[in-house]
Amino acid sequence: MGSPCSPTCACASAEAATAPTTTVAVARVNDMALHGADATLSTDELRQRAYTELLRQAAQSAGLLAADDTAAADGIASEAATSAIEQLLEQALQVPEPAEEACRRHHAAHIANYRIGERAHVRHILFAVTPGVDVVALRKRAEGALLEVRSHDGQSDPFSGVARQLSNCPSGQEGGELGWLSATDCAPEFAREIFGHAEVGVLPRLVHSRFGLHVVEVRQRETGEDPAFEAVRGAVAMTLRQQAYVTTLRQYLSLLAGQARLEGVDLDAADTPLVQ
Repeated sequence: MGSPCSPTCACASAEAATAPTTTVAVARVNDMALHGADATLSTDELRQRAYTELLRQAAQSAGLLAADDTAAADGIASEAATSAIEQLLEQALQVPEPAEEACRRHHAAHIANYRIGERAHVRHILFAVTPGVDVVALRKRAEGALLEVRSHDGQSDPFSGVARQLSNCPSGQEGGELGWLSATDCAPEFAREIFGHAEVGVLPRLVHSRFGLHVVEVRQRETGEDPAFEAVRGAVAMTLRQQAYVTTLRQYLSLLAGQARLEGVDLDAADTPLVQ
């Protein structure tokens, strides 16, 4: 049975498959080429390489990486560069420990995220987003399937047949059955749409994930239990630290981009220090 469930830099999108793929002129960061002249890269891939190159050059400027280390044509940093970038970020990013009050507020606002034992019995129809796919046409097919499985008369069950006919997931041969899932069984973006809600039946919207577009039916739910704040304080604090780290990293990369000469690639840039 298949399932939708299953960083170089945190600012690059996790869903590069949905980005347009084009052949571009050679993009450069401070005159350093990011790819070969005939390369075909998605926008996200190009930005990923640019951010990595910004960090590699910053590590060299900080004396953490040898001056003769160069950017690879395939965009993969050398082992020495990867290690130097890690050292650079440890030095440059100051992420404060989350305050108790902030942890309590986050827990109160996102209590469902820490629920224990919540499960859902799920079926889905996957319309996979792959490189080169016509996303507009794919969405239209997914929306048509959603309408079809929501418009039945209650006496029939078209979901299984549509899944067998259209789903790009191996579970389609089982009528889209994924069985009983918990949040940890799923990709986070898929889990957010399924868990912490009371809906039962075919969801009235397409669910987006890194795998594509899903028509989803929740057949049954087990609600689970909400632990007290004290029991999950460590997990809450870790979540807030991760969020603060990503924000601080974005600010640092934005500052580096603002100080760099960029050709053929658009990055968020700031010309004043943002990292405290």
